[in-house]
Amino acid sequence: MSTPQETVERALRFSRADDCTVIADESTGANLRWAGNTLTTNGVTRSRRLTVIAIVHKAEGVSAGVVSRAGVAPDQVEDLVRAAERAAAQSGPAEDAAPLIDAAHSGHGSAWDDPPAETSVGVFEGFAPSLGEAFAAAEGDAQRLYGFAQHEMNSTFVGTSTGLRLRFDEPTGKVELNAKTADMSRSAWAGAGTPDFRDVDVAALTGELARRLKWGERRIELPAGRYETLLPPSAVSDLMTYLYWSAGARDAHDGRTVFSRPGGGTRVGETLSGLPVRLYSDPAAPGLECTPFVVAHASSRDSSVFENGLALRGADWISDGKLAALLQTRQSAALTGLPLTPGVDNLLMELPGATATLDEMVARTRRGLLLTCLWYIREVDPQSLLLTGLTRDGVYLVEDGEVVGEVNNFRFNESPVGLLSRLAEAGGTQRTLGREWSDYFTRTAMPPLRVADFNMSTVSKAS
Repeated sequence: MSTPQETVERALRFSRADDCTVIADESTGANLRWAGNTLTTNGVTRSRRLTVIAIVHKAEGVSAGVVSRAGVAPDQVEDLVRAAERAAAQSGPAEDAAPLIDAAHSGHGSAWDDPPAETSVGVFEGFAPSLGEAFAAAEGDAQRLYGFAQHEMNSTFVGTSTGLRLRFDEPTGKVELNAKTADMSRSAWAGAGTPDFRDVDVAALTGELARRLKWGERRIELPAGRYETLLPPSAVSDLMTYLYWSAGARDAHDGRTVFSRPGGGTRVGETLSGLPVRLYSDPAAPGLECTPFVVAHASSRDSSVFENGLALRGADWISDGKLAALLQTRQSAALTGLPLTPGVDNLLMELPGATATLDEMVARTRRGLLLTCLWYIREVDPQSLLLTGLTRDGVYLVEDGEVVGEVNNFRFNESPVGLLSRLAEAGGTQRTLGREWSDYFTRTAMPPLRVADFNMSTVSKAS
């Protein structure tokens, strides 16, 4: 079996296109699963994928053909290259066509010649004993723990016909825990993202779940309506992540989104929040480090295969409460006249100087709701970024600074952009894991938020 570096070089040698980019992804994964306070399964996975991007210059413009396959053997590389070249020959001019990235504009990664990084079940060496202790504690409290932990290590190798050679090793881990009472009548959820599981405090996670189950011993029925609502970092992550994914400059410029300016252009520079909040990405953010250069396996309205290898740097999407930037390719930057700001695989939000914990914010609440997590989030209206979804695994009533009981679930209708305009308070930022998007986006750090008039549109029968 060839190394990924050898595979990249082989594919580039076979290329007959005017330009060529090759991406080799090597991944290993490890997982644990448990149910009813007992480990049920564990395993290790391994995969490799090769993507070839053939670029052909024609009289009518530049075309790109992209073909990606898993498990490509050395004697299958040429066939993949030819398939990409045929796709390019059959394609029309690419709107995002641009010169390939050169060394002056590329990012910096790990050593090219090193073997791919790997993970194994050994990543759970410290986590698993703590989980066993949590099982014993839950059993003693007549509770049941369910959930899973998974860790992946992805090594990405990018080579181009112009001589660019970049690679990066990106670890991605998460744990999701669900605690239930013995009669299964109440449940609570918590999760955490992690690069290596050494920073996961199982006792803290399960302790918080036990506290929430205790809160649920009293049941309170409330009608739909608008409530002052406290959102923990996890729920904030789900909402802000959707905002981030929706912040494409091309769509905003074309008048399709909440970030479109009436009459034309984008809303960059407009105030979105009365609080000076900052929403930003940074590939070097401590504990949330991610690939520091563009890896695009296909072109879209927010990414371009012509920009593979482009350096990624920190970018403020919202600064001092104002919309500061949108997701850009070189093509959209030329259309909008805004700086080039490609997407980064992490997201952070903060209010400078804010340090309050969620418990401290609860203590300052006269009457309101405390959510724990959101579920089944879907977009209703892109022009306002109105989202709908369900609450799940614990909504609690706060009165006079104390949680007094668990209330029924709701369907909500809210826009994260509208929510920013009604922010009453933000606490200290902490690393978190959004529940809804945890399969796709694990590197977030968010504050708890107090929002006026959060719209619980209807009562939900979901448990």
